[in-house]
Amino acid sequence: MTKHIHGGDVYKYDHCLDFSANCNPLGTPQSVKQAIIDSVEDLSDYPRVGCGPLKEAIADYEHTKKEYLICGNGAADLIFSLSRALNPKKALLPAPTFAEYEQALISVGCEISRYYLKEENDFCIQKDYPDVLKREKPDIIFLCNPNNPTGITIPQDLLEEILETCAMQGIFMVVDECFLDFVKDPEKHTLKGKLEKYPGLFILKAFTKRYAIPGVRLGYGFCSDGEVLDRMEAVTQPWNVSTMAQQAGMAALKEAEYVEAGRQIIFCESAWMKEKMRQLGLTVYPSEANYIFFYGPEDLFERCVAKGILIRDCSNYPGLKKGYYRVAVKLHEQNKKLIEVLEEVLS
Repeated sequence: MTKHIHGGDVYKYDHCLDFSANCNPLGTPQSVKQAIIDSVEDLSDYPRVGCGPLKEAIADYEHTKKEYLICGNGAADLIFSLSRALNPKKALLPAPTFAEYEQALISVGCEISRYYLKEENDFCIQKDYPDVLKREKPDIIFLCNPNNPTGITIPQDLLEEILETCAMQGIFMVVDECFLDFVKDPEKHTLKGKLEKYPGLFILKAFTKRYAIPGVRLGYGFCSDGEVLDRMEAVTQPWNVSTMAQQAGMAALKEAEYVEAGRQIIFCESAWMKEKMRQLGLTVYPSEANYIFFYGPEDLFERCVAKGILIRDCSNYPGLKKGYYRVAVKLHEQNKKLIEVLEEVLS
């Protein structure tokens, strides 16, 4: 099996400023840290099975029904449990996209077909995608919106056409909205409002990026098909969400001002970084999320590491080659350091 490489490998590159993982630039909220500290008093008890209070808090935050929710040990945990629950025989995946979809599907013996995103289209899904679905006839599809690593959203009219095509063709549709919190007007891009009408739709989200808590591992999903959620729970061990994670999640959901402050920083800094990177001769794509996708010299990763900057080499993504990279949008002084290093290594 292919070894998957991820961003955020700060243990191997502990001397570097990490631009390879994409989280809220403001760091973990103090209230979340305190909730984790306070949860130590409950470590002698098993975690709450089913995450009832956390689900209620998420349902209120997301304006959806508690019955539609399932929680997991990060979004990746839910990708694997959904794959085990549905046991699909054939899947269609965009290329490039998040590696865990393929990893989870292969673990249940699923055949993978790819829809290659083209550079001349800025790596965007095109209007022919519904026709490809009809031709390929997969059991399941995964779409990342905005996509990882490109950061580009799918036009809403096309996304809804894909959803309708999946419903007509009996295809289960998974939409990963984990990075949607960092685009402008996220409510214009989400499919949450379609859940009741389309039981074959599953939406993924996570606390990881929004609250900068990748070390906690907490994700959640929405689906109006209770049988699918029951089957997912049946293939998952009952205490998959720790007491600390549940308490951290409930504290995090109260941090509305923090989330908006992080979003505004990203909008401002992303525009500044893109302009500076283009001036350096890099090919910068129109990423809408809290990271920037670009093309540069094939040895740029090594040059940056030597200067104490860790960027994400995207050459291991299917559909990409050496020279494609992704960098997180961080605080201005950190972003300034990245640009200074890029100027130095590209001169």
